[in-house]
Amino acid sequence: MTSDSRDLHSAAGATDAAAWRARIEEIGEEAGYAEPVGARHLALFSDLAPVLLVSFEAAGAIRDAGGARMPLGYRIAAARGWSSLSLMAEGATWFRDRALWGYLDRLIDEGFFEDFDRVAFYGAGMGGHAAAACSVAAPGCTVLALAPRATLDPAVAPWDRRDLAARRLDWRSRFGYAPDLVAGAGAVFVLHDPLQAPDAAHAALFRGGHVTPLRARLAGPDPEAMLDRLGLLAPLLEAACEGRLSAAFFHRLWRARREDPAFLGRLVARARVTGGPARVIRACRAALAEDDHPRLRRLLAEAEAEAARG
Repeated sequence: MTSDSRDLHSAAGATDAAAWRARIEEIGEEAGYAEPVGARHLALFSDLAPVLLVSFEAAGAIRDAGGARMPLGYRIAAARGWSSLSLMAEGATWFRDRALWGYLDRLIDEGFFEDFDRVAFYGAGMGGHAAAACSVAAPGCTVLALAPRATLDPAVAPWDRRDLAARRLDWRSRFGYAPDLVAGAGAVFVLHDPLQAPDAAHAALFRGGHVTPLRARLAGPDPEAMLDRLGLLAPLLEAACEGRLSAAFFHRLWRARREDPAFLGRLVARARVTGGPARVIRACRAALAEDDHPRLRRLLAEAEAEAARG
């Protein structure tokens, strides 16, 4: 490893996509390297400690997030003095790109991943599939995938009718069926909301003694956003990189949802659909303890009146 600097670089001053990319390339020159991978992907490598966090992220989301406008994986790793490899996609590529596969082949041939004591792969949604599928390049690594798709091959997952345009991509030649490709990983954690039927179906395809489902009930279709809002992404990724992640660890962190207004709102909504007035009353009271909202008070009053009528 070449540097012990822990300065967190920033692309906050970039005014458009071209300026942002130029700034990422400047940061790459200082930290390790940045290089285009085909026409629609970019790799940023930061060379610090012998712990490596590999993340698969959407470039547009990074730019739109504001702040430092740096990949999540880079920010988490740099703050802890770890190395990172951030693979960023321009648009809904689903990382289905032969240039990207060739880049991974090059890393394998060079023994890149063997230079690190610990390696973790991370991604959510589109990136979740890529993190799981591409982890085959680093046997023994840890994988944390949020709401990953096993595949979008319509012959294998015809029940998932989201992202229909992505069905036309090549899911069969290489890095395609993620549940098979995590076989060589040391530990695989598949985090999803079991109430999201398509996500639960994909998660069920990841099997084996090294696979641990992390069920984030009522996290919704984008669990990454909720975990980020609750401040849970950083400790989860830190635990994954240090080999400490477990179902028990996650569920201790997940208790924080009880103080999240968005979660409590979903809890109330589900109680109204699936439970009686007693359940709605409990959910409303829990939500009101965090957010004294007039609508919640109205729902509570209605449920109490219904319960009184018996």
